[in-house]
Amino acid sequence: MVRAPRFDAAWQRRRKFARAWRRGRGWLLSGLLIGAVWWLTSGPGWGLGEQFRSQFGIGAEWSEGNARFAICGERSARACVIDGDTVMIGDRRIRLTGFDAPELDGECEAERLLARQSREALKEWLNRGAWQMDGGDEPPRDLYGRELRAVRRVSGQQVEWLDEAMTRRGLARRDRSDAGWCG
Repeated sequence: MVRAPRFDAAWQRRRKFARAWRRGRGWLLSGLLIGAVWWLTSGPGWGLGEQFRSQFGIGAEWSEGNARFAICGERSARACVIDGDTVMIGDRRIRLTGFDAPELDGECEAERLLARQSREALKEWLNRGAWQMDGGDEPPRDLYGRELRAVRRVSGQQVEWLDEAMTRRGLARRDRSDAGWCG
């Protein structure tokens, strides 16, 4: 009499796992793909989200701007620069995203001087020519009610981002650090 081969419990578990993997891997891969697309396009704030959408025009509505900016309080203007990362156009206060500039009422004279330089550099960048602002008709807002918008300048195939220009010159930094500008 020929005996059927005995398959141990470990072999049975491996076989069951392999069958489940074959059945479920399509769903797993689909879920990973959907998660990656969500992270890249809308992101939870810590991913590529905003920069990716802005750079490739996914889900972003860009509006053209070419207003002449002045420094707020120096002379009457429809558009003015409040500080190195905030502007005012008409009645709208707009916080420019992607960088943090020093404060005009900073902790030390070095920060206040850098803040004035940053404000002047922002005015010059905006007055150099046409630029684009994202956010469409209903942009997100911060705790102070300011519109949050990214700004870029497009010239042919070349894109110049305001946040990169300000950080490259050392007049702003990418994140809000607790280190301060005085140290």
